[in-house]
Amino acid sequence: MSCNPSEKPWIWSTWAKAPFMENQEVLIASACLPLVNPELFKKLSENRVVLLACPERESAAYYGKIASMVRSTRPRRIIVATIDGSPHCFTLQASVNEAEYILGEKLEREHYVVVDGRDLVKIDPNAVRVARYLSIVDNILKSNPEILEKLRKHSKEYNAVFKFEK
Repeated sequence: MSCNPSEKPWIWSTWAKAPFMENQEVLIASACLPLVNPELFKKLSENRVVLLACPERESAAYYGKIASMVRSTRPRRIIVATIDGSPHCFTLQASVNEAEYILGEKLEREHYVVVDGRDLVKIDPNAVRVARYLSIVDNILKSNPEILEKLRKHSKEYNAVFKFEK
């Protein structure tokens, strides 16, 4: 299986009723993942239908499209894998949760992020939900300021801004 993104279908340009998704495991992956970590992408892609997505390149209204695909093709499971820390990729994670809400039914799904381009980490769907509520995240940070030390390990953006805030 090639890791060339141009050889994989893009979610926005895939027919919502495409038969190749019926009763399959569907991987919705950040379009940059095959470039960031080809080996990991290949492993995640094995025996799954792959749909690439990039909210910077395409419309970010994936939740309706994903809900329509699930309703029409009934995949066995949805796996979403994105790059950790990307504000654009976050919308893919949230869209899978939102599709479940729109459909009003439990979806078999798994959420993953790739940390620092290397490590695949499984994410609880509730972590994605909490991340949408900045007031809750703010309370977590105020109660646990040591979290910012963990952020320093991963975020070039935070480290650059931290210099100015001293």
